[in-house]
Amino acid sequence: MLNNMDGRYDGLSISHVQELCDRKFGVGADGLIKMSRHSNADFELEYYNSDGTQSFCGNGSRCAIQYASDNGIIKAETRFMAIDGEHHGLIENGVVSLKMNDVSILNSYNSDYIVDTGSPHYIHFEQEDIDIVEYGKKIRYSEKFNKDGINVNSLRINDGELYIQTYERGVEDETLSCGTGVTACALIAMKLISDVNGAVTVNTKGGRLEVRADKKDEGFVNIWLKGPAKRVYGGAIEL
Repeated sequence: MLNNMDGRYDGLSISHVQELCDRKFGVGADGLIKMSRHSNADFELEYYNSDGTQSFCGNGSRCAIQYASDNGIIKAETRFMAIDGEHHGLIENGVVSLKMNDVSILNSYNSDYIVDTGSPHYIHFEQEDIDIVEYGKKIRYSEKFNKDGINVNSLRINDGELYIQTYERGVEDETLSCGTGVTACALIAMKLISDVNGAVTVNTKGGRLEVRADKKDEGFVNIWLKGPAKRVYGGAIEL
């Protein structure tokens, strides 16, 4: 997370992102977030995967909201810009909530599903945990998805709660908690499973999140991704 509100990181390059995210010679991360000034919002958020490609990051955005609050950039509510447009955020009772963009189309693909929640997600139902890296690479590098890539999710449902695993393009590995993937899986579950509706708890290896949404026609509106966010550490590195 880089605070660029004063423009000090305007010259950040893709090679810098790759260097910082390197787990052997850099800080080590799945991705990097740069927070900059914006003329019509509290801030602009740029998210880079570890390979330097850009996308929207749900949990990264929630962390950015908490970071902005901790550093006096915002108070309890915010409006910010991201690669997929404007978003709203709220911090209340230790929970960081992010309003996602409306989703109008949930596509079926063979016996699986594809949902775009700011980043495209391929969703496959399973009865138990799988080797998500092996399965994810098989889908992500298939002929259909090889060019642009796609995130791949394994989804199982138990007693009304969701359990997901995510393989993330750009990281090309398992991500322990992917906010856009959590949201995509929750929307599919709300659409297909009669006893999953309105609000759902989603379990990831990185923790528990909640997704709330309202059905509208074939899609969803008023989509909120909710969960905790906390500072783990800070540091300095020379580039």
